[in-house]
Amino acid sequence: MAGTSAAGSRVRFEDALRDLEETVQRLESGELSLEDALAAFERGVGLVRVLNEKLAEVEQRVEVLMRDSQGRLRTRPLDAESE
Repeated sequence: MAGTSAAGSRVRFEDALRDLEETVQRLESGELSLEDALAAFERGVGLVRVLNEKLAEVEQRVEVLMRDSQGRLRTRPLDAESE
């Protein structure tokens, strides 16, 4: 993954999160060479950027959906039974 917005938009959030978790596990194992650890770290940073972009997009979409007819942001408690 190049970590670009174009590449990030094609990746599902869950897949990127799973990749990040696997990358962290590889780094924490201590079995990677310095070069491999650096490459894994760079990949992890790219994945974090993609995940942050996706979260920001979702927050914007939710905010748009939560505005009333006058454009004011409305909030309401989450209904636990709807989950």
